[in-house]
Amino acid sequence: MNVLLDTHVALWAITDSPRLPGRAREMIESPRSTVWISAASLWEIAIKHGLGRGEMPVSSQEALRYFQESGYRFLPIEPEHTVAIEDLPPHHADPFDRILVAQALVEPMRLITHDQAVARYSDTIIVV
Repeated sequence: MNVLLDTHVALWAITDSPRLPGRAREMIESPRSTVWISAASLWEIAIKHGLGRGEMPVSSQEALRYFQESGYRFLPIEPEHTVAIEDLPPHHADPFDRILVAQALVEPMRLITHDQAVARYSDTIIVV
């Protein structure tokens, strides 16, 4: 199964945070899962860490290294992803979450998130 991690779930996974729910940990560690990180997540980490905002325990460079060491694959932002945002209902205003949803729907992948508002977009989105 192809799983795309939202930014916070990805950060919890690489920092071994107790905030990472067991269900998410099982899916991430499953040999049947291919774990993906969006370029949008690295972008979000870079912006928020650089501004000193949000819960960004690592820099984008550190996150990239940890994601690589964990064997995660990277999903670029493609034109098809960006145009898919236009058709999304306005359940969520955060542009990073909206691109992750669009990417998951276009590819298709299962998006793992902790955000109930993001889950409203599709039953293929997994809330942990």
